[in-house]
Amino acid sequence: MNALDNASIKVDNCVGFASFAFPEAKSSKTGVSVRYAPCEDRKWYILRIKYGMVQAVADAMVEDGAYVYLARVWKDIRNKDTGKKQRKLFPFMNLLFVYITAQEAEKYVKSFAMSTYITYYYNHFVTDEKGYNPPLTVSSRDMEPLIKATVLLDEHVMEVDLKTCHFVSDELVRVTAGPFEGIIGRVARVARQKRVVIYIKGLQSGITTAYIPSHFLEKV
Repeated sequence: MNALDNASIKVDNCVGFASFAFPEAKSSKTGVSVRYAPCEDRKWYILRIKYGMVQAVADAMVEDGAYVYLARVWKDIRNKDTGKKQRKLFPFMNLLFVYITAQEAEKYVKSFAMSTYITYYYNHFVTDEKGYNPPLTVSSRDMEPLIKATVLLDEHVMEVDLKTCHFVSDELVRVTAGPFEGIIGRVARVARQKRVVIYIKGLQSGITTAYIPSHFLEKV
C-alpha cells in the first residue's frame, strides 16, 4: 500500500494523542489506520522533493519508520494529444511534511537512500546565529488546518499564490459547519467564490477550501 496521504509506523517516546485523528492515515506495511501522537522532540519538517519523486520518497520514509503527510491538490492539465483538460492530483508544491527530530531530518536530507531527491525548505524570514536560514518547521497546531483540508481530496480544494490572492480582510475566521468544520484561515475570493485560505508562514502558496457560505464562518 502506498503512503498516499499520511503514514506512520512507529510513535516511540510520544506523549498523548493529538486533538485530531487523520482518517486516511495508514501504515504502508499493514494498511491499518493509525493515530498521530505529538512528541516533545519532534517537529513537522517541510522537505522539498524532486519533481515526480514525492510518492516514492514518501513510501521510502514510511518504510523507514517516519510519519509523513503528503498533501495533494487537484489541478487541470491539458492533454497534449486531445487538447482536453484533465483533473489530476498533484503534491502540494512538491513538498513532503515529515514529523521527525532534527537528527532524523539531517539523515533524510544528507544520508538517506533517496537523499539526492530531498532538500530542506528553508525559512527565509529567520536567520540563525551564523546568518543562515534554518529549515522551515511547522507546529502541530498549524499543520492541522492543512491536513483537514487536503485529506478530504475534495476536487475544489486548490493551491493559490498568496502574493496574488484577493483576501477580503486580514481577519481570521473559523469554519463552523460542513466538511471543513474547524479550519481556520482568511477569507478570499477564489474562482469567483468565497473560500477560506489556509497558509503556513514561510510558504509562498496556500490552500483554499471549497466554497464556504457566510453563515458557516465566524471571526476568531
